Amino acid sequence: MLRLGPRLSRSRALLGGALLLLALRAAAAPVEIDSLTWTELRARVAAGATTALVPIGGTEQSGPHMALGKHNVRAHALSEDIAQRLGNALVAPVVAYVPEGAISPPTQHMRFPGTISVPVAAFEAVLEGAAKSLKAAGFREVIFLGDHGGYQDSERKVAQRLNKEWASDPRCRAHALTAYYEATQKQYVKALEARGHKMPEIGSHAGLADTSLMLAVDPKLVRPAQMAQAPSREEGTYGDPRASSAELGQLGVREIVDISVAAIQALQKRPH
Repeated sequence: MLRLGPRLSRSRALLGGALLLLALRAAAAPVEIDSLTWTELRARVAAGATTALVPIGGTEQSGPHMALGKHNVRAHALSEDIAQRLGNALVAPVVAYVPEGAISPPTQHMRFPGTISVPVAAFEAVLEGAAKSLKAAGFREVIFLGDHGGYQDSERKVAQRLNKEWASDPRCRAHALTAYYEATQKQYVKALEARGHKMPEIGSHAGLADTSLMLAVDPKLVRPAQMAQAPSREEGTYGDPRASSAELGQLGVREIVDISVAAIQALQKRPH
């Protein structure tokens, strides 16, 4: 009987998990709001799908080896997995325009072509309008899932303002699910460190963690030739992506989805 080494066994298990997620996505009922007609949406909400997930991405540079839409694609895919696991949630369209720094003179990611930035007030207004629209459609829980660290505070502020406004209707609440983003910064990092990777390699932006997660979610957004080059902060890479793999990225997918599902289920159990 063939015996697999522990590393190969883990690799096959993670690959099997990734294939299972893809199969579940293909077989399950659609959870994206914009894939439904309005009557289909009304029926789903009436049947108990009263939680709306609002994935928030961003259009920004991620080094020369990852596409500008990284956050958007990732937020959508992971929100879809979370909604499928919950069974009573639907996913709103991704918010792709977020604060990324001053436009003129350019700061932060705006120093790189292709990044799109909007003022904080405009971003918060979009979140607020989206949440109110979802509430009007019958959703009772509106949950912001932000894939980017720069606007986590805005998510919290908007949720607080909405809950103050909705105080007369205790059935409805807004939440900033900070556990989603924290999973990428804490539990995922710990999982990579357990594999022997160090923080200078894991990185904070476009490094091993970020790139591996993208390879697991959608490898088409990663450029292998550029990923193999020595990283440069001047080109927007903070970390070292050269050892990145979909296998390592699946560690992050598992942590983010598991932690987010548990956090949302805890919110749903709170008395209204």
